Amino acid sequence: MDPINNGEEETSKKEISRCSIDVHKVAPPPQRSSFEKLKSRLKETFFPDDPLRQFKGQPSKRKWILAAQYAFPILQWGPNYSLSHFKSDVVSGLTIASLAIPQGISYAKLANLPPIVGLYSSFVPPLVYAVLGSSRDVAVGPVSIASLILGSMLSQQVSPAKDPLLFLQLGFSSTFFAGLTQASLGFLRLGFIIDYLSEATLVGFMAGAAIIVSLQQLKSLLGITHFTKQMGILPVLSSVFHRTTEVYLLSLFIFGPSFLLLFPVPHDCSMKRPKLFWVSAGMPLASVILSTIIVFALKAQNHGIDVIGKLEEGLNPPSWNMLHFRGEYLGLVIKTGLVTGIISLTEGIAVGRTFAALKSYRVDGNKEMMAIGIMNIIGSSTSCYVTTGSFSRSAVNHNAGAKTAVSNVVMSVTVMVTLLLLMPLFRFTPNVVLGAIIVTAVLGLIDLPAARRIWRIDKFDFLVMLASFFGVIFVSVQLGLAIAVGMSIFRMLLQMTRPTTMVLGNIPGTNLYTNLHHYKDAVSVPGFLILSIQAPINFANANYLKERIMRWMADYEADHITHHHQLQGIKQHSTTSLHYVILDMSCVSALDTTGVTLFKDLKKALECKGVELVLVNPIGEVIEKLERAESEAAGSIILRADLVYLTTAEAVAQLSSAINLKMMM
Repeated sequence: MDPINNGEEETSKKEISRCSIDVHKVAPPPQRSSFEKLKSRLKETFFPDDPLRQFKGQPSKRKWILAAQYAFPILQWGPNYSLSHFKSDVVSGLTIASLAIPQGISYAKLANLPPIVGLYSSFVPPLVYAVLGSSRDVAVGPVSIASLILGSMLSQQVSPAKDPLLFLQLGFSSTFFAGLTQASLGFLRLGFIIDYLSEATLVGFMAGAAIIVSLQQLKSLLGITHFTKQMGILPVLSSVFHRTTEVYLLSLFIFGPSFLLLFPVPHDCSMKRPKLFWVSAGMPLASVILSTIIVFALKAQNHGIDVIGKLEEGLNPPSWNMLHFRGEYLGLVIKTGLVTGIISLTEGIAVGRTFAALKSYRVDGNKEMMAIGIMNIIGSSTSCYVTTGSFSRSAVNHNAGAKTAVSNVVMSVTVMVTLLLLMPLFRFTPNVVLGAIIVTAVLGLIDLPAARRIWRIDKFDFLVMLASFFGVIFVSVQLGLAIAVGMSIFRMLLQMTRPTTMVLGNIPGTNLYTNLHHYKDAVSVPGFLILSIQAPINFANANYLKERIMRWMADYEADHITHHHQLQGIKQHSTTSLHYVILDMSCVSALDTTGVTLFKDLKKALECKGVELVLVNPIGEVIEKLERAESEAAGSIILRADLVYLTTAEAVAQLSSAINLKMMM
């Protein structure tokens, strides 16, 4: 052997050694039983907030106290309740009561239920929520969206005009199933289901529902007697333009002042201008009082103006004997309860979290679900229909200075006094003003800034929003919502079956490896195809990933041959310069049986081309499943210990040394 060449080879080995970095091998995961793995997975899925952590290390007596406080949040803040808090809550409760009374009557009519049911629903549910709810700011009562959905879904099979008693029974039954759905989601820790209602879906749905609700009120606002019962925009507009001779000018005379009073007060006015909370709260009641006086003074009820009429006095009568648990309408009330329950639950939790963030306290989502669910179950037995946290009333409650849920109790007591003593005063209240209250309340649900933001951020989300919007106004409320949810789920499945994958390159002078096509400073490393997979590997995407990796290899070889021909100026078959395919597994959070088969097939395909497969930073579950697959298939080595690294930089440094040594030998 030539001593000179031998000396040069030793020098090169030393230089390569100096250029390499310390290699940290990936250790196998600690051994855990199948039961321990299942327990960990279930805990993370259903108990991510670990509600039992507060019980650890506590004496038995203290555990009982904590359990009672967990079940009844009123026991947490009740012992420290002060007179100053009570003063603030009284002011807030009286303020939101002035908003809840006209809204309750209006929303009950929106649901095609007797107006008195809206007041019943503003009496019992707030008392239940005050004991079970975890939010200090949420004001409970009927809301426009749930009222619209309940009324529209039930009226498809039962006419509220021809059979009002049956319709009322179905309304109470739907409320029971809505509460059962909500309480079950909370008890079973299934709150993540409501996350399928994305922001884009809700923005489009709310806007479409607001338009449908507003157009439906044209019957009252214009005094049209023959009006469609359908919720689509085309039947509504057809009723308006084909009944122009029925438009009643006196109705417009009363509607005008009421609308002018209410129009400057959208539902979020008190959020944007907290000092004007009293305007948001007082205008609906002021418009009711003003229009009632006008009707009474002009005796307009004798000239064609439709008024509420006589309302029953007294507190909520029991209604458990009116619930339908069998018969031909059981499927209808279950479906209506499911839809209204999830929609109202989404709104209620969103309201609670919004105001909790403003005051820096925490709202337990699962406890809120159980509180709202139990509230509606009890409400269905006390002549109430679906209720939840109202954004408009909660905004007023927050800005009026509410300290605790006692504000709901004060509101409830105020409604109770109204039910017992003040019902005759609403006899001459015109339905036109109730329509104006509904219109001005729901117009605030059209969130144009949110729509613009969605357009700028994500065009597919914007399409989902449009699908929800047009589905609601042209088809039906529930089908429009279903279309939007279906599109969101399709997108999620598309992301799962076609996960994000990228080719990584090195930023010169660093150990950083990043997307080769997004960063102009990144360069590919000769002899390496470095890929990053940004999703779990499973049956839905394994075939796609295999084909995608093989296409990248083909592109790499084609680029190498083209580059070689350009340098040499000749045509010849050249062996590939690719030695290793490195898969960055940092973002691969799970692997199933089909994913294991992917690695088997990929390894065989690469070996046929003289290329080796290298894994970087695989998680314990991935390593464990690959090792288990090897033990089941004797002689089949998928995971070589010397080809698994902690970082891409370590893998490239170590394997580059091996490539250089091979080329020098």
